[in-house]
Amino acid sequence: MSDTAAPAPGLEQTRRLGVETTGIEIIEESERTARPRDLFWPWFAANVSVFGLSYASFVLYFGISFWQAVLVSVVGIVVSFLLCGIIAIAGKRGSAPTMILSRAAFGVQGQKVPGVISWLVSIGWETFLAILAVLATSTVFTRLGWGGGTGTKVVAAVVVAALIVSASVAGYHIIMRMQSLLTWVTGIVTVLYMALTLDDVDWTAVQAIPAGSTQSVIGALVMVMTGFGLGWINIAADWSRYQKRTAPGPSIVAWNTFGGALAPVVLVLFGLALAGSSTEILDGVAADPIGTLATLLPTWFLVPFLLAAILSLVSGAVLGIYSSGLTLLSLGVRLKRPQAAAVDGVLLTLGTIYVVFVAENFINPFQSFLITLGVPLAAWAGIMIADLALRRRDYDEDALFDGRGRYGAWDWAAIGTMVLASLVGWGLVINSFSDDASWNNWQGYLLGPLGLGGRDGAWAFANLGVLVALLIGLVLGYALRRGTVRRQES
Repeated sequence: MSDTAAPAPGLEQTRRLGVETTGIEIIEESERTARPRDLFWPWFAANVSVFGLSYASFVLYFGISFWQAVLVSVVGIVVSFLLCGIIAIAGKRGSAPTMILSRAAFGVQGQKVPGVISWLVSIGWETFLAILAVLATSTVFTRLGWGGGTGTKVVAAVVVAALIVSASVAGYHIIMRMQSLLTWVTGIVTVLYMALTLDDVDWTAVQAIPAGSTQSVIGALVMVMTGFGLGWINIAADWSRYQKRTAPGPSIVAWNTFGGALAPVVLVLFGLALAGSSTEILDGVAADPIGTLATLLPTWFLVPFLLAAILSLVSGAVLGIYSSGLTLLSLGVRLKRPQAAAVDGVLLTLGTIYVVFVAENFINPFQSFLITLGVPLAAWAGIMIADLALRRRDYDEDALFDGRGRYGAWDWAAIGTMVLASLVGWGLVINSFSDDASWNNWQGYLLGPLGLGGRDGAWAFANLGVLVALLIGLVLGYALRRGTVRRQES
């Protein structure tokens, strides 16, 4: 709920500097001026990163053909961002951050259960993107003969963290302006990259890649969905809460999906052609995705490529850290929004330093982390989509902040559904990186009892648990909470 009292002098000065002071409270009607097409800019800018090219290698590692990979990539990217678009409708209905709106489904206090998962996912994503930016800087500097050792990495880590944190602290309005600018810069450089590396595509080698099994195709599909749209779904309403109440829901879904999916579809498809042409590229991406892609470029284009790569990664990390700050506030942490973003910025910096200077391998542990948290996040998404489908009215804004209101403190049906869906989902995924992430070796306990071949069987790498968790959350969330939603809206 917004404070209608006159702002303090210091707060007014902060606003004049362009810093967003709104935290998790409801957006004032006078500030809800955004239109559905405005959603294109943040989603496109955050996903036009050249890192999308490297996802092609992860897809082909499942042992599927080029055409299977094309199908998997297009369907996985579009469907996952479509789910983001559906969640974005909640922002228009309630003009509050995603995890505050989630209180309608889980209860004012119960929301902290998915809130913690959401916060961890956002922190993980933003740190991962910062790490990629630092490693890319080191690789390109080495190629240019400017040095790429410890000193370069330290400076890169500081600069990248400073860019991400400063933009996130500034908030919504500055981020929206920044994203519209970055869209053009990174988009142009990415198109030039594709033009300069087109000769590296060997269509004979690409088309000779043998087809993979159904299980492998499903595994690649789940990985794509988790790595793209499902990785953003917990913050989807954060950017639509400034939409006018009269904004059409289908338009919000369409612009969110179009903005998020357009660049990744193009980038991954071109990346499939590149990675399928050379085992050297395919294997190099696992250690240093963007650095490996840079090795294909002429020297004169390395600096523009580096700047575009860093800016695109920073763009994605800014969305993550901005929203992770809002999620932190939704958990009851008593800070102002800029302070919460700054706290998460410190964690990002520490995580980046650890991985870049201490950890020997980060891609494998990260993928393990992604699948693990992707299961409960998918369960939450299913429950949230079911809740949106059941509601016919806008949210009761006061009740979102009062455990004695119509949404209550705890919704045990939603919490129980999320727990059940997560337990089933974890039982149907395995840790593919047992040496690098041994802490995850407990998963996959249902693959044997359900006749799916156990941890070494054909279905072990399909990661069915993410899709199953999403479906359980959607079906049970709709079936068990129909009466609850009717009572809430009566």
